Amino acid sequence: MTEETLTACLPPVRHWPALDLTGTDFDPVLAELMREGPVSRVRLPNGEGWAWLVTRYDDVRAVANDPRFGREAVMDKPVTRLAPHFIPDRGAVGFLDPPDHTRLRRSVAAAFTAKGVERLRDKARGMLDDLVDRLLQGGPPADLTSAVLSPFPIAVICELMGVPAGDRHEMHNWTQLILSSAHGKEVSEKAKREMSACFSDLIGGRGNSTGEDVTSLLGAAVGRGEVTPAEAVGLAVLLQIGGEAVTNNSGQLFYLLLTRPDLVDRLRAEPGTRPRAIDELLRYIPHRNAVGLSRIALEDVEIHGVRIRAGDAVYVSYLAANRDPDVFPEPETIDFSRSPNPHVSFGFGPHYCPGGMLARLEEELLMDALLDRVPGLRLAVPPDEVPFRKGALIRGPEALPVAW
Repeated sequence: MTEETLTACLPPVRHWPALDLTGTDFDPVLAELMREGPVSRVRLPNGEGWAWLVTRYDDVRAVANDPRFGREAVMDKPVTRLAPHFIPDRGAVGFLDPPDHTRLRRSVAAAFTAKGVERLRDKARGMLDDLVDRLLQGGPPADLTSAVLSPFPIAVICELMGVPAGDRHEMHNWTQLILSSAHGKEVSEKAKREMSACFSDLIGGRGNSTGEDVTSLLGAAVGRGEVTPAEAVGLAVLLQIGGEAVTNNSGQLFYLLLTRPDLVDRLRAEPGTRPRAIDELLRYIPHRNAVGLSRIALEDVEIHGVRIRAGDAVYVSYLAANRDPDVFPEPETIDFSRSPNPHVSFGFGPHYCPGGMLARLEEELLMDALLDRVPGLRLAVPPDEVPFRKGALIRGPEALPVAW
């Protein structure tokens, strides 16, 4: 393809508004962009200019794993973005490239290995059983979100992070403000500063710790000079926020199940299908609004005949990749027997979510506890009356009214 063709084939710039979507409805703008082509151009509500959007599965994985697309270069560009906040902080792990990104991830890797996550199983199950006990004792109707789906992930991630019980409520409040654009940039940034100050104190007091929790691992790494205090705090904030995303993901997952009794009946009748079902539900639910963090092309790169120039901003859509029919036949169908199921709900490449195994553990425990211990669990209101969060970056119900 000639240079003239490459430059003449630019797709139009599409405005992508911040939609407050309910249920498990797929973003209609993203669906249109997927139909229009594998590479498109978008303008989001905040920031400046436009950015490339890549939606096909193979292209999404390629860009996410290609060192020619960097996160650190975003620091110097007012890239178009979904939220008014989430302006890159220099040194934040989400905006680092290897080898610095690899160095920071290595400092907490032990907590997120299969062994590190598995050590939490019994304690997590005990915490969940207590929550379900209180749910049953209180009787129906109840809000499943406030009773179980919110406090459980908070307790688990705080346990993994090493956050004292007295600080956990505040951590949750900060996270909710950081993960929302509804309160404005100043409120969200203030919450991030306060969470950072809390983690600074926790990490600073654990320089000689041999604990297995994240703040202890970070304190030890700072003590050895492997990471700076600022890097350690930035990583802790990112991990804490990511851990609570399970609340909204679980809310969508159970909303979907409670509106599809046929799926629940199968999961109760065939409990052995649950691990595979969780992966299929994670593939299917649209867990976020629009797109996350961008990358910058560090040199000219061609994708499907489109020349992405050095300096251009690029987004990948994992939601779109999970609906690519070339990889997932009949992608709009929930198929618990789907195999293989190489979904990218936790990302791909160097920035793959470190908490993927922890999230799967939590979903597994939640599914077992709620389906087995609350056999008549059902929505207490019509599906269209379930309130969903507005202005949230991670989608999910604000409340999930249930009865049994």
